[in-house]
Amino acid sequence: MHVPDGFIDAPVSAAAGVVAAGAVAVSLRGARRELDERTAPLAGLVAAFIFAVQMLNFPVAAGTSGHLLGGALAAILVGPYTGVLCISVVLLMQGILFADGGLTALGVNVLDMGITTTVVAYALFRGLVRVLPRTRRSMTAASFVAALVSVPAAACAFTFIYWIGGTTDIPIGQVFTAMVGVHALIGIGEAVITALTVGAVVAVRPDLVHGARGLTAPLKLRVDGELVDAPARQSVAPVAARSTRGIWATGLVTALVLAGFVSFYASADPDGLEKVAADQGIDKKTEEHAAKDSPLADYGVKDVSDARISGGLAGVIGVGATIVVGSGVFYVVRRRRTPDAPVGTPRTEETV
Repeated sequence: MHVPDGFIDAPVSAAAGVVAAGAVAVSLRGARRELDERTAPLAGLVAAFIFAVQMLNFPVAAGTSGHLLGGALAAILVGPYTGVLCISVVLLMQGILFADGGLTALGVNVLDMGITTTVVAYALFRGLVRVLPRTRRSMTAASFVAALVSVPAAACAFTFIYWIGGTTDIPIGQVFTAMVGVHALIGIGEAVITALTVGAVVAVRPDLVHGARGLTAPLKLRVDGELVDAPARQSVAPVAARSTRGIWATGLVTALVLAGFVSFYASADPDGLEKVAADQGIDKKTEEHAAKDSPLADYGVKDVSDARISGGLAGVIGVGATIVVGSGVFYVVRRRRTPDAPVGTPRTEETV
């Protein structure tokens, strides 16, 4: 659903950029309360993983494909504020390095793919986990529903933005019906990917999943034949001491394999927005991307003739660049944690 330059007029694109910049600024402050020395490196990994999975377009209808948006996945794994930053980093890397998503439309894309999906998905996820049993299956089910709804919500957001500032005169009812219809199907793929990923991480390290906080049952001790809760320090300390290296390495290898190898087998059909734009005439005033001459434009390495090698190298480079930039951002945010961080949050460095 990457919006290219030319779909939305300059004033509305600029306004969307201002709103997106404000949301990112708020997210930078909010992420300070979500990140600690264990989760900050994982946030960079989440951004890289989402970048990799977004390269895997899957067929949803005749001549149409879809791909992960990632807002729900990021929000549930690392928190809503950090999730917005994750998607923003991915969109920035895609726009600058791969000419995917217009640069003047970056604010529109962040507002649509990053903020809308994250806010809608996390709000729905939190509402569901409050009424469902606190079990791993419930977490997975809530993730599925949240991701499923977030994609058509993003389609609605795009339709609203297009209604205000679209550069072509297309009846808004046609745009809304087409966008929501195809993205409801794409939402199923998004939901499956999100649920499988969240379920896998919750199964091995629920302590690292922001949305699963409190899921782990307290340690029980048998006293005089009865089970009682262990003191808090005894139940929490072993979890805090567990290393994140294993899951970080597994996630990185998975992202590299997906982007560097599996992406070659992704669907070549246009994604939902591209298909709707072509069918409805929204793309009549599409502008050339400012980074069209990038050596990695269109997810291939320039001057490498073999399509498999070219795409694989581009994917690996993209994963590497995203994890470096994302980890750098989250490392700086973590170092600048504010004094009002939640009580009990680990602190290994002084705030500034």
